[in-house]
Amino acid sequence: MKPAILLVGTAAAAAAAVDSVLARMASSYIQRPVRQSWGYDEATLYFGLQASLLHTQDEAVVAWLRNQIDAVVLGDGSIKDFNHTYYSLDNYRIANNYLWWYERTGEDKFKIAADSIRAQLNRHPRTPLGGFWHRQPNYPNQMWLDGIFMADNFYAKWTSLFDADNTTAWDDIVGQYDLIDSRTHRLSSNLRVHGYDESKVAVWADDFDGRSPLVWSRALGWYAVSLVDLLGDFPKTHPGYERLLGYFQSVGNGLKRSIDDGGWWLVMDFPGRDRNYLESSASAMFTYALLKGVRLGYLPASYQATADKAFETLVDRWVTENEDGTLNWEGTVEVGSLNSNASFEYYVSVPIQQNDHRGGGAFLLAAYEAEVRSKQD
Repeated sequence: MKPAILLVGTAAAAAAAVDSVLARMASSYIQRPVRQSWGYDEATLYFGLQASLLHTQDEAVVAWLRNQIDAVVLGDGSIKDFNHTYYSLDNYRIANNYLWWYERTGEDKFKIAADSIRAQLNRHPRTPLGGFWHRQPNYPNQMWLDGIFMADNFYAKWTSLFDADNTTAWDDIVGQYDLIDSRTHRLSSNLRVHGYDESKVAVWADDFDGRSPLVWSRALGWYAVSLVDLLGDFPKTHPGYERLLGYFQSVGNGLKRSIDDGGWWLVMDFPGRDRNYLESSASAMFTYALLKGVRLGYLPASYQATADKAFETLVDRWVTENEDGTLNWEGTVEVGSLNSNASFEYYVSVPIQQNDHRGGGAFLLAAYEAEVRSKQD
């Protein structure tokens, strides 16, 4: 059984429906086993659960999150089993959660843990033009849209909290977005391909500019979420702010043009192609980015109908209910990597899984924004 489509009927009914699906999905996730890890998939789920608390204030979620993070960040601020000589942007996303806990509690151990990841960024290998490698040694001189979400929002948040006058850091942060956008932007559609190889040696790299061939929707979803969140932390007085806003508006335009039946295709280059499908995690990320973008004035009000329709589709297509009343999140692809030939056949061959943490976390973000929207109505 599926919950009713939201954002219909009276404003009060819409608010109650959104509140219900937001609170119930958050409660459902904490009733399932989740490994106690600093992995980016768990970090994404925590991100969504933290957003849900802005509305629900569910103490059971707070207690569950605290138990999860205390198993990872030890009393002295060290991060359990974290290898500081292994440089993978994926492993840095969790540091946003450390900052969230530090702001919430003021406990030194969370700042110490966050500071250790900030120091790791200073050592992280870079491309000749200064972009962070996605991972050493696996992906030399490669930047992926995924990596922007994993590292640069933390870089900006940490700088805004502890080093806000450091112009060099802000220049470096916007430089990461300048590099990735200039080399992945598909001008004809305002979508972005998955990544690029500055050395142009990867099997998928274009001989001219090193870019990968296709638009994988979740990579673009990471980027859209990263941009809309970054705009709240990046100083508006910095000359790079308008460029960042422009990148987000361009992505928003591409999303508005490419939505199909309320969702977005896994491989966005080939809507409707056999074996391609509407994918839930990217659709949730795009919905969050559009809802938040309109709410904060980054996008025109004309995008609201697209965002509202997308959220309705998330609930109608991918939220299911169990007999015990808990909710499931469906339709999320397990992974997508440039450790492949980056072909259409590769992307569509990856299995789908139920209750994926990245997809569920993204849905909670979108549901929070939809709840804010319903209260505005």
